[in-house]
Formats: sequence, C-alpha cells, structure tokens
Amino acid sequence: MSALIQAKHLHKIYRDNHAVNNVSIELQRGEILGLLGPNGAGKSSCLQMLCGVLAPSEGEIIINGADLLDNPNQAKQSIGYLPDKPPLYPELTVDEYLNYAARLRRVKKSAINNLRTQAIQHCGLEGYNQRLIGNLSKGYQQRVGIAQAIIHQPEIIILDEPTVGLDPIQMVEIRKLILELGEQHGIILSTHILPEVQAVCNRVQMLHRGKSVFNKKMQELKQTDSATLRLQQATDLEAIKKLPGVDSAKQSAEHRYLIFGRQLSESLADISRYCVENNWGLLELCPLENNLEQIFLNLTSGEESTGEEKTSEDTHNNEQAA
Repeated sequence: MSALIQAKHLHKIYRDNHAVNNVSIELQRGEILGLLGPNGAGKSSCLQMLCGVLAPSEGEIIINGADLLDNPNQAKQSIGYLPDKPPLYPELTVDEYLNYAARLRRVKKSAINNLRTQAIQHCGLEGYNQRLIGNLSKGYQQRVGIAQAIIHQPEIIILDEPTVGLDPIQMVEIRKLILELGEQHGIILSTHILPEVQAVCNRVQMLHRGKSVFNKKMQELKQTDSATLRLQQATDLEAIKKLPGVDSAKQSAEHRYLIFGRQLSESLADISRYCVENNWGLLELCPLENNLEQIFLNLTSGEESTGEEKTSEDTHNNEQAA
C-alpha cells in the first residue's frame, strides 16, 4: 500500500536560517503520527510545506500519489488542515461557516448538505448548527475547526496544536475525536503535550534545530530493552555484560546494575536462571519502559544535534549519561 504522504529531503531556508534541514516524513492510512519538537524546531514549517502553504527550498512532496509541486490542486484535495489558530469567522453560524468551507474546497453544491451533516456528527456538533461561532466555547470552536478540515472527506488530516488552551475535559473529548478520525484517515498531529502523543499516536517523529532526530512506532518505543538488576553478591561488571541477551551494562549503585539489550525482554527468564545458578543472590530484575518525556528532553536539550535519527539503544545510553 502506497503512503498517503511521501515527503523526502525537505529543506526550508529563510535568509540565513536553515529552518528545515533534510527532513523526510511518511504517513500511512490509519496512522496517527505525532510530530514533536521544541519551539523553533521546524514543525510548523514542515506542516505548511506538506499542506502547500509554503514552498520548500528543496525536496519532494507526494500527496496520495500526486506531486504537490507539479499538481497542487489534486494534491491539496486530499488534505484537511487545522492550523494552530483555527481560521474561524465568529460572526457566522456553524452551518454558514461549514457551507463556506465546503465551497472553498470545491464540493459539489448537491453534496454540501450531506457532507456538512456528516462533519457535524463526526465532531459532536449536533444542536450547535445555528449557533454563532463567536459564542461557542474554545473546545467547540476547535471542533468546528476540525469539521472544516474534514468537510471534503480528505484522506489526510493535519492538526497543529489542536488542544492548546482547552480544559482537561475538552482535551479528552478532542483526543477521542482524533482517535475516531484516525481509523479512516491518516493524521499528523503536532503538539507540545507529550501525554497527548502517548494517548493517541502510533508513531512519533521528533525534530530539533530543523533536523529529524527520532522516528519510531509507539509499540517499539514501549518495548523493553533495559532493566535494573540488583544482587546480594558483589559481581564484576564484565560478568554482568556476559549475561544472556545483554549487550551492555552499567553499575548504578552498590550491587545494582542497569542492563541493556535489543532482545532483552526475551532473555529475562534466562538472566534470572543464570543469576540463581551462579549463587549471585538475585534480589530484583525489573524491566524498564522507555519514557517519551525523557527521550524528548535528551534529544532536544543538548547544544548540538547530529541530525541523525536515534536508535532505542542510543537513547538509553543518552539517558544514563544525563
């Protein structure tokens, strides 16, 4: 199955500022991609280039099989976009605004009413059709913004900070909506809220100083590849490194070790058996789950970025060095 988005080697240069430096982004149908990075990392520039709002200085963007630069009208028809500041008109009712958005998207006049009804149902806006947008709460204004992004039933939905400024209840409702939309569409979600990424995304890509520094599926991120080991007996570190499935190890305290391995989760039983058979006095063997917040801080708080996407083992090494 071909990707909905294939963006390769994107660059964006503003005078002396290389805002996006050789970033590639891919999105599949049914995938919710979390695009993360600190302020100034290049996220908004990437989103604007993917939507055709901003021309790349260099690179290629294929949207649902159409080249965005060579055939922009066809490519943009596959995209629904909600910028960080929703493009709403407070003096219009919800129906009036969605009709306007549909006409901008060149939806056939005969189909507008049906598609508007579907968008309103998807976004939980029933009963608000005749309300002025300016009189709605921030959460419902965000829903209207998402409704305009999906009014033409695009295959791709791009959301830039969709829950900013919302209260906890509104945030949960918008996250639920994003999950529902993700079943039928491909979604790119840009946000600073890491729990939001963990709640809705199935892949994470991080940008730092305009470069891609991390790109992994959430399932891979959660896989155990490190553990704490505590023993009664003092044991040589080199012996710890030779345990089944262990690629590297560090001593964190007396009789306590951090062990790492690409297949460590499959070797925990063998490690336990080995420690017992060698009378090391096994007190604790506890697998550790990768922490998205710690990975984000480690990859984005340094003074320099290598521009290379990190492996899980690299990330753990960074965590222990921090």
